[in-house]
Amino acid sequence: MAQTAKRTTGDEAPGPGASPDGLQIARRIREAPTSATVQIADEAKMLRREGVDVVDFSAGRAAEATPEHICRVASEALLSGDTHQTMAQGKPEYREACARKLLRENGIEADPQREVVATFGCKNGLTLAVLSTVNPGEEVILEDPGFVSYAPTIRFFGGVPVPVPLRPDQGHRWREEDLRAAVTERTRAILFCSPHNPTGAVHTPEELDAIARVARDHDLYVISDEIYERITWDGRRHTSIATRPGMEGRSITLMGLTKTASMGGWRIGFAYAPPPVVDAMITLQQHLATCVGSFAQAGGEVAFGEEPGPALTGMWKEWEDRCRFMCGELDALPGVSCPMPEGGFYGWADIRGTGETSLELAERLLRDHHVAVVPGSAFGPQGEGYLRITCVKSREDLEKGVQRFKEAIRA
Repeated sequence: MAQTAKRTTGDEAPGPGASPDGLQIARRIREAPTSATVQIADEAKMLRREGVDVVDFSAGRAAEATPEHICRVASEALLSGDTHQTMAQGKPEYREACARKLLRENGIEADPQREVVATFGCKNGLTLAVLSTVNPGEEVILEDPGFVSYAPTIRFFGGVPVPVPLRPDQGHRWREEDLRAAVTERTRAILFCSPHNPTGAVHTPEELDAIARVARDHDLYVISDEIYERITWDGRRHTSIATRPGMEGRSITLMGLTKTASMGGWRIGFAYAPPPVVDAMITLQQHLATCVGSFAQAGGEVAFGEEPGPALTGMWKEWEDRCRFMCGELDALPGVSCPMPEGGFYGWADIRGTGETSLELAERLLRDHHVAVVPGSAFGPQGEGYLRITCVKSREDLEKGVQRFKEAIRA
């Protein structure tokens, strides 16, 4: 039986999560951490509005705007009246573009009518994937360190996140025996990210096969966040776990344009999944959001459907150069180690040699030197001793930020 919310008399102090009149905020929110990446970026924006010259290396946002040819198509869609709701699954044309991209770049033959659903980027895809496959009380294995929103999202829907450490001596990868040891009768899915946020690891086919073996042996889904899959460095190539033997029917692949096409504000992506999962995701989308924005899908149709041209490939080459510059500068600092990432655009800086915790150094950088970074502890216990630093800001910001970093470390 539901309980009536207790109201204060006016002389009492409200309890945790309560408004002054005693109305409660749901426990799932009261117990959830804020998103460190978004919160720190918001704080940096507020400081800049107050006139503070902050260099923001926190959220994963590149300096570039979305390429003009993508914006032009979306603008034309708006002006032509493409401003109405689409199918909850997404426009057929957009899903067909996603299927062309999967075949061209990932070697996946996807049925756009039965195996693809449009999403508001990968976070929305993750929401739909978890709600479609995980019952309350069931467990999802995930990485530690791992993206800050994974564990809270799982908890919001009653699931139980089970972090498994990524081994630094294994290049921030899982060991198969650690994965197997984490599986219980309640395990429902494995969630991972490649290229990895925050460490920058790009999983090889052999490493993916180890995850696939555990999934097949225990009849688990694998939810694969591949938001950075188009940006890998030093000649590496991304491989989708859905292409590995026996994984087509149990892989839920999340892709988007937020990062690789500098389209963070568009909130556009898609999920590739087995038809029963796609059907479930469509039902959820009907109730939770109705559909992804019509004109955003028009822009996404170009960004995914066409072979990447110079506007994108040139940007990616510039990002690789910026990552190499930033990581090289940080790696040369006393007490800091920051190798070039294998993919993605973050420096995962080991700052254990400085003698400060990740939170202490991040707070000092922002307070005293006006540089915003994300403490590694925000990504899980195994992230302690590291900072995540976005390396695709403008050259001016990188050089300014490096100088301030040097002043902070040598202070």
